[in-house]
Amino acid sequence: MSLGKRKNEQQDLWVATSDLPKSPGHPFYRKLNELLAEAKFDPWIEDRCREFYIPGPGRPSIPPGVYFRMILVGYFEGIASQRGIAWRCSDSRSLADFLGVPSNKPTPDHSTLSRTHHRLPESTHAEMFAFVLGIAERKGLISGETVGVDSTTLEANAAMKSIVRKDNGEDWKEYLRRLAKDAGIENPTNEELRRFDKNRKDKKVSNDDWQSPTDPDSRITKMKDGTTHLAYKAEHVVDLETEIVLAATIYPANRADTDTLAESLIEAQRNLMAAGSDANIQEAAADKGYHATKQLVTVNRYLEVRTYIAQPDRKDRRRWTDKPDEHKQLVYANRRRSKGERGKRLQRLRSERTERSFAHVCETGGARRCWLHGIVHVGKRYLMQVAAKNLGMILWKLFGVGTARSLQGQAALLWLLQIALEAIQRASRAPRSFNAILNARWRRIASWTPRLARGH
Repeated sequence: MSLGKRKNEQQDLWVATSDLPKSPGHPFYRKLNELLAEAKFDPWIEDRCREFYIPGPGRPSIPPGVYFRMILVGYFEGIASQRGIAWRCSDSRSLADFLGVPSNKPTPDHSTLSRTHHRLPESTHAEMFAFVLGIAERKGLISGETVGVDSTTLEANAAMKSIVRKDNGEDWKEYLRRLAKDAGIENPTNEELRRFDKNRKDKKVSNDDWQSPTDPDSRITKMKDGTTHLAYKAEHVVDLETEIVLAATIYPANRADTDTLAESLIEAQRNLMAAGSDANIQEAAADKGYHATKQLVTVNRYLEVRTYIAQPDRKDRRRWTDKPDEHKQLVYANRRRSKGERGKRLQRLRSERTERSFAHVCETGGARRCWLHGIVHVGKRYLMQVAAKNLGMILWKLFGVGTARSLQGQAALLWLLQIALEAIQRASRAPRSFNAILNARWRRIASWTPRLARGH
């Protein structure tokens, strides 16, 4: 066979569609399309979105099923921005096949994706989330009686350098110039302003006084790594038996956990009802950040949900002179349950499975950084990320594969097994010791580990 050489050939002006290369498709996305087709997803979502478009003749939009599939691709491929999702879909024939776009037509661009996102309301995205829960319910993957609750912070698409005061619209530099003038420094330079800002005391920035002009819904808060950013708070309610996320709600970042527990549990129960499940939430486990008397009374008495919330350490003994006796009984009952064997087991499950849901959605799924403005738009996109996570969990339970990239790990495992079998065969024939040959083979495996992680 002779060596082929790359040539700068002029492309043909006309190409028959039968001559275009066909994509074999990705096995994971084929299974996902089969699951959606079995649930009759496309007719259902088109019927739900019909009222948001003009009836009669006109330029047709992209099908709603294509829009939601592109958001699912963002989670499974770990892409955060809509521009990145659009580029990835246009670059991959297997993803175009998953979207149902013919090979002679382009996939939707990022502007079409953004317009569709703004057109469809929050209620439609919530129905899509409940639709996925309905699939899990029909597959027997929802228990719904015992849940774990936890929250994390999402970095907003806004910078701390751009914040302005709510009362007069001053930015940070104008605010510093006014303070420097009051301190007797006339016409300070930028260097003098930085030195003045560094040395002054009481430099706390309050959400009551400051906001972002581009994203007023974001709030100033301290992130998990200790840095301060404009952010949102995402709270998950996870079925501790099956790891299906029953609710994923976005709150302002300055809302405390003790203020949102009951709302998230109500949202999870509403989603269960919308999914056609008869399950009622009976027990809820949470960490000590959710412990508050008012919240315990609301959840135990009014929602009729038993809580297993760890109690924070307090130096002083609590006095109940200003509280009803019922409040004291509910707090002590929660303490007794959380210190029992079942309470400790539920706390271990909560810390494992709720944190795992955040790892899937925010880290590998690309949702830690928001690329949209406003709590409504951030909530819509994040809810679809969690719906994609639930679909991945359904596929993992049914077929053993939860993401498109996990197939690389399975192929790598088979390759490592083959290397180990070769080492055993060589050990039976070679004069060297068995352990020496195995060590040599495993050193070779270790040298390939970085390349396997990159998918080579």
